[in-house]
Amino acid sequence: MILVLGLLLFLAALLGAPLFVVLGSFALLLFWDSGTSIVVLAEEQYKLATNPHLITIPLFTFAGFVMAHSKAGDRLVKASRALLGWMPGGLAIVVVATCAFFTTFTGASGVTIVALGGLLLPMLTSEDYPEEFGLGLITSSGSIGLLFPPSLPIILYGIVAMVSIDQLFIAGILPGMLMMGVLAAYSLFVARRNKVKRVPFVAAEAIRSVKAAFWELMVPVVVLVAIYGGFVTIAEASAIACLYILIVEVFVTKDILMFPKAGDERPDVGFVMRESMVMVGAILIILGVALGLTNFLVQEQIPMKLLALIQEHIHSKFTFLILLTLFLLVVGCLMDIFSAIVVVVPLITPIAAEYGVDPIHLGIIFLANLEVGYITPPVGLNLFISSLTFDRPVVELYRMALPFLLLLLGALLVITLWEDLSLMLIR
Repeated sequence: MILVLGLLLFLAALLGAPLFVVLGSFALLLFWDSGTSIVVLAEEQYKLATNPHLITIPLFTFAGFVMAHSKAGDRLVKASRALLGWMPGGLAIVVVATCAFFTTFTGASGVTIVALGGLLLPMLTSEDYPEEFGLGLITSSGSIGLLFPPSLPIILYGIVAMVSIDQLFIAGILPGMLMMGVLAAYSLFVARRNKVKRVPFVAAEAIRSVKAAFWELMVPVVVLVAIYGGFVTIAEASAIACLYILIVEVFVTKDILMFPKAGDERPDVGFVMRESMVMVGAILIILGVALGLTNFLVQEQIPMKLLALIQEHIHSKFTFLILLTLFLLVVGCLMDIFSAIVVVVPLITPIAAEYGVDPIHLGIIFLANLEVGYITPPVGLNLFISSLTFDRPVVELYRMALPFLLLLLGALLVITLWEDLSLMLIR
């Protein structure tokens, strides 16, 4: 009976049933079959609701969506171009830096590509970068900021894996810079090969553009100084960031209206709030039912049984990390990052601990893999978002993103096998 119902749920998932329905139903089915009261699911929802870090998810998400719906992207691109355009490959490096900044605060790769792609691609092609390179770069850079604080996936990972979010923030800095550096180095190579002209540095233009984007550029400074200066907790910092960005975009730059106004096409706060909370609601309802399913897995000692099976065939930490990387690339290709965190993390954390993998390092490995998974064929999310955004066949995007995928895979191996890269700033 339970096997038939399980197959029906699997079929429902393939046919597009919402993930929370599939996970919740599966959890209810398993608890019912084991004779455990289904009140456990309600208890997990209560534990989630009382988590002190939970409030950071809606606040940072709303802050990111306010920036995405404003003209902050335009100002940041102009400032980055004025400061870095004189370098070989400067404009391409601007694309990487701007996309990383945006993804860090929105926590969603698709938002970055949709919000900035139409602006960045014409800029690249107008300066003699090949169109294929431009499309590949934007597609690959769409998820490049997920390792930097205050990235929402880092916070969610910390909640699910029960590890220090502060330490995850610090640990992600150097691996994130490595991945950005790899893309920047390739951009430099392409710029020299195609003899791309540099934008001359004009001090007056640089000052003017930095001044225009000053308030947005101060966002990470405000957040990081508040947290690591010991002034506030992460939850309080998320409220400060949210209030700060809201004041800047509504009252300083006036890109967002406080209330809708007839004939004015600018988005209003209510619209942006609804858009962001749809995403938050999806994350929280999936997280709640997934924690219930995790409770069953722990109760039945599923992770330990998997560990015993793995240890029969895998005896070295190195081999385990390589197989974990391959597994997570498949996960990142097939699932969005939020679903992957709540479903997969509870399974791999106890197994990785038995192989001596530091829990903070494991978090960086996990997030870096899913970041690369976004551009991994055949169903990497960034590939389809770029295909829709730029109206190009997804098969063409496979080819355009391939050089970037190979480079990021190389960086991923370094991050996975060199533990100190993640932990040296903590130690």
